[in-house]
Amino acid sequence: MLLKDSTLLKSKNVTEILNISHSKAYHLMQIGEIPTVRIGKFLRIRSEDLIKYIEANTYTFSQYFE
Repeated sequence: MLLKDSTLLKSKNVTEILNISHSKAYHLMQIGEIPTVRIGKFLRIRSEDLIKYIEANTYTFSQYFE
């Protein structure tokens, strides 16, 4: 799946992109790590917010040993 600006993703898309469980994705949304948009009873994630989350949590290998 390509991430384009202004795309609203389902939590299932987030789990596939990040390769994490549904419970982990919901936890990240619940604590505000990944912002959500509520449309009625549905939660959606803006693709640009997911990209920001990925960029903020990207480290080089050497940073793990500092």
